[in-house]
Amino acid sequence: MLDAAVAVFSRRGFHLASMDDIAEVAGVSKPMIYAYLGSKEELFIACIRREGQRLMKVITAAVPAGLTRDERLYRGLLAFFEFVTAHRDGWIVLYRQARVHGSFAGEIAAARERVIVMVAALLARSSGDDGHARAMPIAHAVVGAAEALSDWALAHPEETPDALTTRLVALLRSG
Repeated sequence: MLDAAVAVFSRRGFHLASMDDIAEVAGVSKPMIYAYLGSKEELFIACIRREGQRLMKVITAAVPAGLTRDERLYRGLLAFFEFVTAHRDGWIVLYRQARVHGSFAGEIAAARERVIVMVAALLARSSGDDGHARAMPIAHAVVGAAEALSDWALAHPEETPDALTTRLVALLRSG
């Protein structure tokens, strides 16, 4: 049901998506969606949370311990762009649809902050609070740049995750 909801929300937006549309795509009755997932707003929040968790899991799994900072950055960005490419509907819900609807801003801000904290940990030169605190401003910039590049890539589906990663890493290294 969540897969169906993500697909419908990504194509129609929150306001134009209907529970009837979602039920039809999911192959279930509308009352079943309400029973399991609640209102349309609760369903949209569940979609945001799930897609955010999926993104975090993919990035975390791609960056094992023992890598250099540059390797962690490259692998983390590659995992991010692979997620965006493989889960296009999920990314559209997270990045485009949820941002348009102010009532979901808190959910998006929380999901984004979790990603920023994770990126700061990947970038930190030293472990502990000091290294992490120094990496936070850069993590904000990296996440913002990756989001913007992903948004651009939605209109350029020929761009591969590797090409997107290479572009962003080159930009970061030049700065």
